[in-house]
Amino acid sequence: MFASDTQTYSLINKTPERVLFIGNSYLYYNDSLHNHVRRMLDEIYPNKIDTTNYKSVTISGSRSWHHNIDHPLKHKNIGADQPFQLVILQGGSGETNTKSERKIFSNEIKKAVNKIHQSGAEAALYMIHAYVEPHNKANPQMIKDIKKMYIDAGANNNALVIPVGIAFENAYKLNPNIKLHKSFDGSHPSLLGTYLASCVVFASITQKSPRGIDYNYFNEISDVDKNFLQDVAHMTVETFFDIKL
Repeated sequence: MFASDTQTYSLINKTPERVLFIGNSYLYYNDSLHNHVRRMLDEIYPNKIDTTNYKSVTISGSRSWHHNIDHPLKHKNIGADQPFQLVILQGGSGETNTKSERKIFSNEIKKAVNKIHQSGAEAALYMIHAYVEPHNKANPQMIKDIKKMYIDAGANNNALVIPVGIAFENAYKLNPNIKLHKSFDGSHPSLLGTYLASCVVFASITQKSPRGIDYNYFNEISDVDKNFLQDVAHMTVETFFDIKL
């Protein structure tokens, strides 16, 4: 069994090159998270990742049950040459709001992960971050509900949980002045938020430290911010998986 704030499940294939991301604007903001992760992985993989087999499917404002997962899992439907090795699912922010919605998430993730496993791919759940001010639903309980919802879903379905939401909390505790959310809504990630999330995805997949990654979004991210966010991702992933990176 998994502890309440950690998990032990890790991927069998820690160097997947054919990856499908499914989610909403939390993924596609800031030049799309999947592009940032791919550029990071390109630094450590012996071969350059073929973008034909590295895809992101997003629907604005979507929740887990809004996606017809059968369609993209048939890789040729979205222009991929080969079946995906890993599928990463990101739920909507509103899915943590009530017990009934969290129950729907649990049921939908079970069905989706079963289909992913049947396709031959491994499954991962992208734990979202919580709202912050000025969002009118920002509250300390949200991240607690997010953690439990995603950790339980991962434990019940043999799916990797990627602790992005926990990393955001850790970063704000260490540096309350850092801007990980868009200031206009307190919901969507800023570029720094997307970079932190990408480091967490990188480390969770590979179980390698993101420290020392050169990629800085073409010099848009300062060395100070890059090093801080890599440190937070490193610390978060080590603690969450109880491993040494």
